[in-house]
This record gives sequence, structure tokens and C-alpha cells, in this order.
Amino acid sequence: MKSRFNAVRRGGAARLFAGRAAWIAALPLALGACAVAPGMKMQKEASLPLATTTGQESAERLRVPMTEVTLSSIEDMVNEAERRDDASVRALIGRGRAYTVGPADVLQITVWDHPELAAALGAQPPANARTFDPPPGFVVDDAGNLRFPFVGDLHVEGMTVDEVQSELASELGKSFHKPQVTVRIASFRSKQVYVDGEVRTPGAQSINDIPTTLYDAISHAGGFSAAADQSRITLTRDGHSYHLNFTWMLRHGLNPSSIVLRPGDLVRVSAREENGVFVLGEVAKPVTALPLRNGQLTLSDAISQAGSINSTTADAAQVYVIRGLGAGARVFHLNAASPVSMILANRFELQPNDIVYVDGNGLVRFSRVLSLLLPGINAGLTAGLVTK
Repeated sequence: MKSRFNAVRRGGAARLFAGRAAWIAALPLALGACAVAPGMKMQKEASLPLATTTGQESAERLRVPMTEVTLSSIEDMVNEAERRDDASVRALIGRGRAYTVGPADVLQITVWDHPELAAALGAQPPANARTFDPPPGFVVDDAGNLRFPFVGDLHVEGMTVDEVQSELASELGKSFHKPQVTVRIASFRSKQVYVDGEVRTPGAQSINDIPTTLYDAISHAGGFSAAADQSRITLTRDGHSYHLNFTWMLRHGLNPSSIVLRPGDLVRVSAREENGVFVLGEVAKPVTALPLRNGQLTLSDAISQAGSINSTTADAAQVYVIRGLGAGARVFHLNAASPVSMILANRFELQPNDIVYVDGNGLVRFSRVLSLLLPGINAGLTAGLVTK
């Protein structure tokens, strides 16, 4: 009986020793796994998974073009942005058109030497009239017709004031001898433009006989608010959207007053919060970097808002900017190890929703993978002791 008990004890000890030996033998292999941690700078091999390759190799396998940030590449991006902004502005520049009468407009019509026709204007407004009450006059109906004594219904929609005046004089000439007619618009109510977004007083604005320009519309809305992104203004016209860069126009001597708005135009000023850039990786504080009021945000600005690169954990030579999604995605790489490279970062203009990623150095990856493996090793050793 005693010999059987000793045999069992020797077997348990053997199993414990074997378990410990197995974990000790597996430890070098586990630590060796650090060599295939995500992001490690390894040589590309066909047997390695995608997560073990470098950022450049990953981009190649995903067929995402990677561009090195150089003075030449920055110049190409600047020229492309200027061509795009210039095309949008040129498509909208034009001269103002004469105001044409439309439904709901109020016309003030005077026939000289015929005071009896003045009664058709109606009673004068009371002293306590509200500001939005229409003044006395002849209102053009929804069909675009004007009803006037001795003339009847006259279709005036789409006519200028001079054309309405000439048409009324011709019709009244059938009842009066050479009538002298004066027509003016007492209230402009048929045509409006709309200003929305980051302006102080958004809302609808009536168009009058003085053409309304882009600058006028923003000024009438109280100007830009503190949260406005002046470089991203969207003008929607006839189902098409035009993106305007207010700052770029002023910088290149293009007057925003050269863009004349048309009835039904919608002008929207974006907020800076909508155009942020995500700064991730080995930075002091991952953050959503916001552009300045003029809309500009460089790579150095974004890194500065994130508290700069973490000097102890970051690999400054591996700074990436990911732009776009799907087939149109692009990756830009900057080697920021040299202080001279910050000149490039200061000229590299970021776009809304860009992702700036600062990779970690090899020691950080080793430490992180080790912190993931050690709990498993300790759990295995504990399990071996329990089974003793």
C-alpha cells in the first residue's frame, strides 16, 4: 500500500515538473513572438500575416498608394487644391441681373392727373403697423397677375419694372389720353436667398433691385460666428453644390462680391468642429485637432494640438496621414526624425477627417506584447501548482 502511495507522489511531481518545463521551454518562443507583433519593422515574407508587416507593406498589399511627404508632393497638392478652388469660383462669377417681378411682390402704381385711381391703393397703414406687414399697393397674385382699374388682369411675372410700366401705360391708353404712369416696387417678397450654418443671424434674405452678392449675404447675416470655418462655404444652386474657400479668394485677390447670388440659392458656412482631424498613436494626448478660423490646419498644427510626439514611446520616423476611404484612400508618410522635416510638416495642409498616426518604437511594441503574454504564462504556472 505504501509503495503505491509513493508511486502516486512521484507521478504528481513528474507532472508538475513536466508542466513547468513546458512553460519554461515555451517562454523563449513566446518572447520571440514579439518579433511578429503588429507594426514591427520586419522583412516582407509571403508567410507573414498582414498585421506583421510595416505600414508601407500593408499599404502595398491593400493597394493603397503611399506618398512620401516632400516639397514636390506638397507643391502638387497645393496646385491641385488651387485649381479646384479656382474652378468653383469661376463657375459662379457673373454680373447682376435686373430684378423681375414675381408673385407676392407689392407694386406702387401712380397715374398722374388721375387722383381717382389713387383710391385703388387702399387705406394708408396705421401708425402702429408691424414691420412685416406689407405696405399699401397692388399685390401680384400667385399666378403672377396684377389687377388694376381699367386694365383688368395683367400678367407681369418675369417683367422688369420698366416693362410693367410700359405695359400699363399702353393698356390705360385705351381709356385715357396719354396717361403718365409710374411704377415702383414697394415690397420685395417673391425672391429670397438662404444663409445657414455658422453665421450670427442665419435665415432667409429677400432679394431686391440691388443684386445680392456672397459678401452681402454673409454681412446681412451678421458675419461669421466664432466657430465658422471660412475656408469651407457651400453654395447650393439648382441641385448643384459649389465649395468656396473665402480665405483663398481674399488671398488671391478675388472679391467675394463678384459672386452674385440668384433666387433660391443656399449658402452654408461649415463649423470648424465638422472639419476636424484625428490625431492618434504615440502622442501626448490623442485629440481631434480643429482648423483655425481661416480653415487652415497643417500637420505641425495638428501634432501641436495633440501635445507633440511622445519622445519616449514614438518612432518619429513613422508619421502617417491617412486620407479618404475605399478606392480613393491615400497614405502619406513623413520621416519626422529630423527637425528639418518639421518644415515639411508646417507646409503639409490637412483636410477634414484626415487621420494622423504616429507609430511606436520597437521597445514599446516589445513591452506591450510582453504584457499580453505574461498573464498567460503566470496562469499556466499557477494551474501547474494547483494540480500538484
